Amino acid sequence: MNATPVSEELIVLGKITSVHGVRGEVKVYSFTDPIDNLLDYRRWTLRRDSETRQVEVSGGRLQGKVLVAKLKGLDDREEARTLAGFDICVPRGELPGLSEGEYYWYQLEGLKVIDQAGQLLGRIDHLLETGSNDVMVVKPFPGSLDDRERLLPYTEQCVLSVDLEAGEMRVDWDADF
Repeated sequence: MNATPVSEELIVLGKITSVHGVRGEVKVYSFTDPIDNLLDYRRWTLRRDSETRQVEVSGGRLQGKVLVAKLKGLDDREEARTLAGFDICVPRGELPGLSEGEYYWYQLEGLKVIDQAGQLLGRIDHLLETGSNDVMVVKPFPGSLDDRERLLPYTEQCVLSVDLEAGEMRVDWDADF
């Protein structure tokens, strides 16, 4: 593992949460769907605060609902423990292409959210994964209708259109809700 700075834009796809076993494997929380897609990326950039490390994945598996990964050259449990809390990142260019109307979360974050009446509800701060559907956390900013944070479902019924070039999303949502 080396601490090489990376100039490409990195996208966070998971997080190392703890160690697994005594051979230096790590438990991973994956943001990919399905969660083991994270193992398709053989090189990860680990990032925590200002620290960055490059690692190579030598193997991994699903164990129940947990992803367990083996990193090349990491065979010690205590050394693996020091990686807990690192975000797992890959260069944006390595992400697979999407079909028309599909978006990565990072593309939606920062979009202005406008209701059918043309009212600016806020900007998408981040998204949450829930059991039934993803949820957009829309936070106010100068120029917003009010100072309320809103949680909107990321569903076909709510999201009417997404215009990445204009930086906005149109929604069917009552501003009073």
